[in-house]
Amino acid sequence: MRQLFWLLLFLPFVHQAQSHLNGIVKDSETKKGLPFASVVSQDGVYTISDVDGKFTLHSKKTITSVSVTYVGYSKATLSVGDKNFYTVLLSPKPDELREVTISNENPALALIRKVVRSKSHNNPQKKLNSFEFKSYNKLVITANPDSIDGRIDTVMVRKNGQNSVKLDSSDYRFKKIISRQHLFQTEQVSLFQFGKNTLKETILATRMAGFREPVYELITVNLQSFSVYDNRYELFETQYNSPISDFDYNNYRFKLLDSTDIQGRKTLMVYFKNKRKSKAAGLEGVLYIDSQNFAVAKAVMRIRGVLNISAVHEFEYLADKDLWFPTYNNFKIAKGKKERDIRILGETLKFDADDSPQDRKKVASDFTYAESQTFLFDKKYNVPETIKNRSIETEVTDSAANMPESYWNHFRRDSLDVRSRKTYLVLDSLAQNRKIEKRLLSGRKVLSGYVPFGFFDLDLRYLLSFNNYEGVRVGLGGKTNERFSKKFRIDGYTTYGTKDDAFKYSLGFAARTDKYSNSWVGASYTDDIREIGSTSFAIDRRIFKLYDPRPINVSTFYGYQSWRLYLETKIIPKTESILQLSYSHIQPQFDYVFVNNGLAYHNFDMTTAQVAIQWNPFSGYLQTPDDRIESEKRFPKFTLQYTQSIPKLIGNDFNFGKIDFRTVYEKKYINGQKSAFLLEAGYAFGDVPLTHLYNTAPNNLTKDKVIQRITFAGKNSFETMYFNEFFSNKYAMLQVKHGFKRIKIAQKIRPSFVMVSRAVWGDMQHPEQHIGINYKTLEEGFYESGIELNQIYSGFGLSAFYRYGPYQLSSFEDNLAIKLSFVLDLGL
Repeated sequence: MRQLFWLLLFLPFVHQAQSHLNGIVKDSETKKGLPFASVVSQDGVYTISDVDGKFTLHSKKTITSVSVTYVGYSKATLSVGDKNFYTVLLSPKPDELREVTISNENPALALIRKVVRSKSHNNPQKKLNSFEFKSYNKLVITANPDSIDGRIDTVMVRKNGQNSVKLDSSDYRFKKIISRQHLFQTEQVSLFQFGKNTLKETILATRMAGFREPVYELITVNLQSFSVYDNRYELFETQYNSPISDFDYNNYRFKLLDSTDIQGRKTLMVYFKNKRKSKAAGLEGVLYIDSQNFAVAKAVMRIRGVLNISAVHEFEYLADKDLWFPTYNNFKIAKGKKERDIRILGETLKFDADDSPQDRKKVASDFTYAESQTFLFDKKYNVPETIKNRSIETEVTDSAANMPESYWNHFRRDSLDVRSRKTYLVLDSLAQNRKIEKRLLSGRKVLSGYVPFGFFDLDLRYLLSFNNYEGVRVGLGGKTNERFSKKFRIDGYTTYGTKDDAFKYSLGFAARTDKYSNSWVGASYTDDIREIGSTSFAIDRRIFKLYDPRPINVSTFYGYQSWRLYLETKIIPKTESILQLSYSHIQPQFDYVFVNNGLAYHNFDMTTAQVAIQWNPFSGYLQTPDDRIESEKRFPKFTLQYTQSIPKLIGNDFNFGKIDFRTVYEKKYINGQKSAFLLEAGYAFGDVPLTHLYNTAPNNLTKDKVIQRITFAGKNSFETMYFNEFFSNKYAMLQVKHGFKRIKIAQKIRPSFVMVSRAVWGDMQHPEQHIGINYKTLEEGFYESGIELNQIYSGFGLSAFYRYGPYQLSSFEDNLAIKLSFVLDLGL
């Protein structure tokens, strides 16, 4: 009986050892790894080596031998014993190393041309009118315990001038943990629907180890493209030119490797690699091409660099439709070659820097990897299209986070193993004990400038600031949070200026009318000051800054007491909107008189209606049970705002209107560079006082010396334009920025170089109405260009700008502006 017990105990481990084989395929002469070599066991189980030549072969039967083939090399057969790792050396065949050409064309390239020409016939999103399927996804962050040396080592440390021996048990402890559980784990069941060029995902169930509610930042991470036929292939939220792009496949090298059968159809294996030699050159991998219809029957996409990332797409052949349809996706990310710490998925997956890559002792991050597997099932083709809310790319059902275990067991490919069950148990308990969800929520709010205290979120913006009019401005403000109510909120603040010796305050109340569109109706009263001629869009999201550089230098403000009624909503697809009605009493805090219809106004009243809308037509949106989130920001974006005074309502003094427009476009390049374009325009018509016209965001002090004018640079301000130098009732501004990849000078000195050019044109109608302030107009256009060296050290940087064109000043020094900058790198 005891012998039977030990036999039953060790059988699973013996079986696992016999059915699991690791190795590497190398050139026998150069000893370099051979990527994408074919490895086949004696019972026909098949795999290919990765970009380094490494392979892992799994079989339900005991592996006794494998055959390894690679185009241009002799076949090798290996007998498998009890070793954990095998090196397979292949000998080159000189007569087969040259690329075979037919009519002076590489046969692999000729095959790829046929694939590109046949894309519309083979792409399910082009060939089918509609389809739908369900998917089960499981993502784990883990390590293979067998790869980790669990011995307790001794290391030499120096303390107080003497050498001493210290025990290092980090590998032992890591192996002990990873043998019992994964580091992180998620599961998800989704319904995908396609029709009329729209692919929508509805998340039916989601579960994350350690979290009762899903972390939407993780849900929206796009690990790999759904389609292999798109011109741009996305891998871990980075887009690359596809090897079968309509216009870019000539930038890849192709090589015909081998042929194999998939579901009884002959497929040709084509190896591809980008011709560029840079680290961010692009994709490398293998396409399995159906020899009859030239469709992709399987695809392996990889990149190597800071991270080693691989993605596998598998398909099933639909004979009645002559179509290969996706059936399985695999994504894996592991440590690559890098020189600094990398944190992805928050702190969930962290890779340590290789400070001494030669002969260093491996650490936990060397073995850690993330792997995602997605299985597709319940497929339906050309069914009646029933997609609701088409503008929402991803929607989470109300019950998605609360599905019972029986539901999960129905969709899981295999039942959870011991490590997976332990992962949920341990991380759920750990998260509860350490209040991780509460800390995560607090962290989100801190990034937005709030610190939660019970049912109240303290607003950090009001604690401390400075400007030339108020001096030091101190205060306290905030709003109630979801612990107070999910349907109602109260917000407000009070501040005090040490220089003007005056209090300012605000109080508001709002009620939510619809949670799906996050619609709120509210009212507020505010008594505060605002910079004259400043342009603000009511729809702009609240952005928290450790400092706000421009107001530090501003000295001309107007006071206002304002009552406001408003409605904010996301009910219109891909938009955010605000409608508001306000009454304000305006008091310029400088020597100014506005002359209108023969009357001189020192103070005045305004009653206005305003509508502001931001339209993000190309962005992706996630609908949660409580909100609608812009999950993937795409460009361009458009903002339009219209303001109209209402005559004879609550003592309104003037009749005027304002139209403001803005569009933003950003483009990120594969090599790490980035371009950004900003276009703004405004037109104020009617009887508009100077306080509500346009100053076009100047940010330069009126001082004699350059060194006296050194302050912090703004984000989109004119650094060489002096405060109150120009005013306009209509203007158009263009800004172009191009940022280059960060340059490493030292370990902690890695500046980013940005080139900036700005231009603005404007005009002023009826300048005689504005008395008390001297200014110029912008009919001839104002121009400046400069360079920014951001994040030189600890987030601090330096920039320089020069003013030129019609409004260039006579002195060189007066046209020059030198500014400091600060960028907060949160390491997310």
